[in-house]
Amino acid sequence: MGSRASTLLRDEELEEIKKETGFSHSQITRLYSRFTSLDKGENGTLSREDFQRIPELAINPLGDRIINAFFSEGEDQVNFRGFMRTLAHFRPIEDNEKSKDVNGPEPLNSRSNKLHFAFRLYDLDKDDKISRDELLQVLRMMVGVNISDEQLGSIADRTIQEADQDGDSAISFTEFVKVCPFEFFLLILF
Repeated sequence: MGSRASTLLRDEELEEIKKETGFSHSQITRLYSRFTSLDKGENGTLSREDFQRIPELAINPLGDRIINAFFSEGEDQVNFRGFMRTLAHFRPIEDNEKSKDVNGPEPLNSRSNKLHFAFRLYDLDKDDKISRDELLQVLRMMVGVNISDEQLGSIADRTIQEADQDGDSAISFTEFVKVCPFEFFLLILF
């Protein structure tokens, strides 16, 4: 099975993906095999429906937000390269030392890129800030009906109050980074 996947990926493409994402040759080959098994339309792309068939995403309270992260604005399909770029955000940070290129761009799984990725999961309207309503929506996704709306509102209000340093009643990326413990978001997302 692994050899079939590697024959469908050109060597130069495999090397480019390896350099861009930090995944090893064998990891890319395995993920390509998984990608093709998810590609029910057999057209070299995945749709949102293909992702929704993944049991772990189907039961994850943030599953829809994670699925959305795979798709560019206005797109409803993702190719293998886009799939790999998004998955690279989930790689452990310590892997950076092995694949770091001092002349190249920051690794997709760097602390900064992971924080941007997490921020975008909360920034539902993509306006570069997290409003109280957006925070409430994500909190509802995470806790469901286990906490009352009043309690969720209180959590959202306190979070905004603690994080909002410029008084606009929202959390910018800079504020997000300053007040939100990185490890907390990694526990939730990764």
